[in-house]
Amino acid sequence: MSTATYTVTGMTCGHCVGSVKEEVGQVAGVTAVDVDLKTGAVTVTSDTAVDDALIRDAVEEAGYEVKV
Repeated sequence: MSTATYTVTGMTCGHCVGSVKEEVGQVAGVTAVDVDLKTGAVTVTSDTAVDDALIRDAVEEAGYEVKV
């Protein structure tokens, strides 16, 4: 099992959280997504390590950005 945490900017409400969870949750191998609206922390749990670019793409598809 692998866990990685990303900081996502632009989220302001529960709908934002849901959008990020939905998009990131569709990435192959991802088993769980936890989003903290206050801090912007998105913790991704997966079976094996997932390419950071896939997570960034999913966050962008939801309409937000991963802070580098």
